[in-house]
Amino acid sequence: MTKILSIGTAIPAYRHRQQDILQFMQRVYALDYTGERKLRFLYQHSGIDSRYSVLPDYSAPIAEWKFYPATESFEPFPSLELRMSWYQKYAASLSVDAIRKCLAEAKQSPQGITHLITVSCTGMSAPGLDLQVMELMELPRSLNRSSINFMGCYAALHGLKQADAICRSAPGAKVLVVCTELCTLHFQKSATADNIASSLLFGDGSAAVLLSNDEQQKGHAIRGFYSEVIPKGKKDMSWELSSSGFQMTLSGYIPELIATDFSPLVSRAVSGFGLQINDISQWCIHPGGKRILQAVEKSLALPGHALAAGYEVLKQYGNMSSPTILFVLKEMLEMGASGNMLAAAFGPGLTMETCWMEAEPV
Repeated sequence: MTKILSIGTAIPAYRHRQQDILQFMQRVYALDYTGERKLRFLYQHSGIDSRYSVLPDYSAPIAEWKFYPATESFEPFPSLELRMSWYQKYAASLSVDAIRKCLAEAKQSPQGITHLITVSCTGMSAPGLDLQVMELMELPRSLNRSSINFMGCYAALHGLKQADAICRSAPGAKVLVVCTELCTLHFQKSATADNIASSLLFGDGSAAVLLSNDEQQKGHAIRGFYSEVIPKGKKDMSWELSSSGFQMTLSGYIPELIATDFSPLVSRAVSGFGLQINDISQWCIHPGGKRILQAVEKSLALPGHALAAGYEVLKQYGNMSSPTILFVLKEMLEMGASGNMLAAAFGPGLTMETCWMEAEPV
């Protein structure tokens, strides 16, 4: 049986208040009075107090900007090459911060790791994040490595699924999954609905998880996975490369899709696990935004406190894409969550990914 032994999280150095990011974006978008009023309303009702970034610019005076050009037109606007150079500089060190916390909690030596799975959709290269982490952590050269790229916010659960398959097939495996996203490198200056939604929600962060099938070790058991694609939402969430960075499509219709389709999906998932919805006592939901959490509450008719950890992570960090659900899981476990837990996250496709766990009380 695969168990989660420990989770470590890390955030970059710069904490930006949502109000400061709003002021930065008002400068970037140069909206008229009506547009600025709408933007203020969105930020004030986002459910987010702060977000973290590898960039100081979002709450720094213009003279202290490090990434964006200090010009009235913001030109030359950061190219894809510049964004990837910042990713190369900061993603690995942030990953290592999360990994060290994860291994320290489990009292596990880096030399005992047999498999590494890196997860990211905000930067890619070869050699990539996996080799950078291996070198910085001095992991064994014989390490088995895999990379999950460009799957978006549900990719952490996909990483756990791969880790579970490895643990089931390789006795003695110790699998490290690290999810690292530098979303704030990809903000765009065109005032489209998609760009405004991205600038409103996303932040940077990293989370690492250690998994093993060692029956002698205490941990939280992974019992099963279930995933579906909702084709009618294919155009409502996407993530594409462009010369000026990665471009996100994030339709306002997504919460409606989730409100309609999530409950039937959960019913099919738990039925496949041999459970009923009433058997689930804990809900670990990716906080893609406040409206996403509200849609899940509506779909499942959950009480107000059921998604408290998701709301709290959203408030403190925003949506960090793939590591976010692991922040929520860590928060829930530290608060003493136990029993049958269903984790769920959403991404391009529109994909809904779920994982059934049995959480052990701390």
